Amino acid sequence: MRRRRWHYRRSLASRVIGLTTMAVGLTVALVAFAAYMTVRSQLQSTLDESLMTRAEQAASSPALGELTRQAQVPSAALGAADVRIAFLYADDVRVHTYDYGPPLSLGQSPPEVEVAEGERASSLRTVAATTGEDYRIAAVPAPDGGTALLIAQSLDSQQQVLARLGAVMLVFGLLGVAVAGAAGWAVASNGLRPVRRLTRSVERIARTEDLTPMPVEGDDEIARLAAAFNQMLSALAASRDRQRQLVADAGHELRTPLTSLRTNLDLLSQAESGDLGPVLPSETRRELIEDVRAQIEELTTLIGDLVQLARDDGVKPAIEPVELAGVVHNAVARVRLRAPSVRLDVEVEPWWVVGDAATLERAVTNLLDNAAKWSPTGGTVTARMRDGVLTVDDEGPGVAEHDRPHVFERFWRAEESRSMPGSGLGLSIVQQAARRHSGDVEVTASPAGGARFVLTLPGNRQPLTVDPDADAGADVLQETLGG
Repeated sequence: MRRRRWHYRRSLASRVIGLTTMAVGLTVALVAFAAYMTVRSQLQSTLDESLMTRAEQAASSPALGELTRQAQVPSAALGAADVRIAFLYADDVRVHTYDYGPPLSLGQSPPEVEVAEGERASSLRTVAATTGEDYRIAAVPAPDGGTALLIAQSLDSQQQVLARLGAVMLVFGLLGVAVAGAAGWAVASNGLRPVRRLTRSVERIARTEDLTPMPVEGDDEIARLAAAFNQMLSALAASRDRQRQLVADAGHELRTPLTSLRTNLDLLSQAESGDLGPVLPSETRRELIEDVRAQIEELTTLIGDLVQLARDDGVKPAIEPVELAGVVHNAVARVRLRAPSVRLDVEVEPWWVVGDAATLERAVTNLLDNAAKWSPTGGTVTARMRDGVLTVDDEGPGVAEHDRPHVFERFWRAEESRSMPGSGLGLSIVQQAARRHSGDVEVTASPAGGARFVLTLPGNRQPLTVDPDADAGADVLQETLGG
């Protein structure tokens, strides 16, 4: 089992706060770094320009030529009291200066020597004094040749400015991070409030099993999520209501045959024990046994119908190309055995559908059984199939117009059918099979005076092929046929 990552173990609010703080902190750091480097570069550029300008002006001073060899030129004499002025001779690489500051260390092979020898027009670099203080030195040739004029300015003031700037940016950066954390907390507290409300509602539903839809406010993503959840709740509530209704109706329908079966068995038991007096006549005994057998068959049929209706939709049916004409012929053969007193007039044309052959045969059989049950002895049940439309007509009393909307409901039975055998589930199974195959079924009046049931199934006149790796859902497969 894979371990959950650490950030998934944290709450959504804490992740929002953390991400907001990190994003703002990184932005502040980048802005501060860019500002610091810009200010540093600008200060450096300004200082370099000032030093070079002063060096060139000092090199052109009339007094410079007389005082070069004496090396005792005070800075104020050349209008440069804030800098240090020194000379570097080509034949003596020591720095000669009148100022009383820390000695400047130029290092090995300094570029200022090349300036004194006339090999370079100027040089500009940063050197360190013996005390560790940094200086920016500009060097230009002196007028008499063989000498370089050096003007050095301490970087201490510039470094102090940059240090203060860095401290200020650090303080404001930390304040920005703190403000970002507070903003993230505010966003998490207010922006995620609908999520927390939705979570509490879901937890309440899971705890109480109350499937009442939740109120939906607004039209944002959270509102869409709540609306989708309400749709799921409605579907779940409808499924639960259907399940409860099925259980209640099944219990009601099972009670009658079970009571009758128990009564007949009690009569047989009492007759065997002699509690009813003389032994029952063989004819009466045979009638009771036949009644018990009929009730057991009725229970078997009822349980089979209940299993068919309650079958989980997640169970993968045997989806394959089905020749509907063959299914109809198989159903007709079964009904002829069950109702030999009724004539079946059947004409079908080739028609192929994609689906479950067993389910389709059960549906067609139920339609023919229903027509045979209502047809009088010697009557005719007419079945015609053209272009995927199966029409079944009987010669019974028909279905009243006000009863037609309820014919396909589970356990619904008309007043006329109360005394006839049946569970009231056969036509419900037909409707379920039709919908599983993207079809439909309806009831109207037959021209012969009875009822007409019309089962429509989308398909094709030619044999069909099915990808074995495709989804097994009949509805999806039927959509590929354009049905």
